[in-house]
Amino acid sequence: MRPSLPPSYFDALYQAQPDPWSFETSPYEQAKYSATLAALPKAQYRSAFEIGCSIGVLTERLAQRCERLLAVDVAERALGRARERCCHLPHVQCELRRVPEEFPTETFDLVLVSEVGYYWSWTDLARAQTCILQQLEPGGHLLLIHWVHFAVDYPLNADEVHESFLGLAQGLQHLGGRREPDYRLDLFERVMP
Repeated sequence: MRPSLPPSYFDALYQAQPDPWSFETSPYEQAKYSATLAALPKAQYRSAFEIGCSIGVLTERLAQRCERLLAVDVAERALGRARERCCHLPHVQCELRRVPEEFPTETFDLVLVSEVGYYWSWTDLARAQTCILQQLEPGGHLLLIHWVHFAVDYPLNADEVHESFLGLAQGLQHLGGRREPDYRLDLFERVMP
């Protein structure tokens, strides 16, 4: 079993390149962000949690749909850029946190796991699922979206992450999904067991 990628892995990436995945300039990323927001069933969410916000490009767009948004990342350099990008949005809070170890205690009606699940080990993925189920309000939404291609460094792949959530026996209802050539998206709603 491969361990989760440590914060130092991401620190090195952002040290070498401020935008290592071209979030600011990639047409693929922009189209994927539009698909992410279009998949959300509600026009507005009371309290959202974005796990792995990176430099905050999606965060800034997601903030328009949230009364409150907590965005977290493990890389301080990336988080600094997210804070700068979202400084004009007082309802957005960007924090340095490692999930699942530092999962917040408040509840949310939206949790977004975008391009982060495959960085976890199987053990941390299971811990993250437990935390999400505990902190996601009944009727709240969980949106997963991940790049589907092989990456040698990643402990898991997109399908393993998504199928693992689909395999949860209680707590989540699958509302739908789609698979594009480069990414997979699945939407869930929290239900009471």
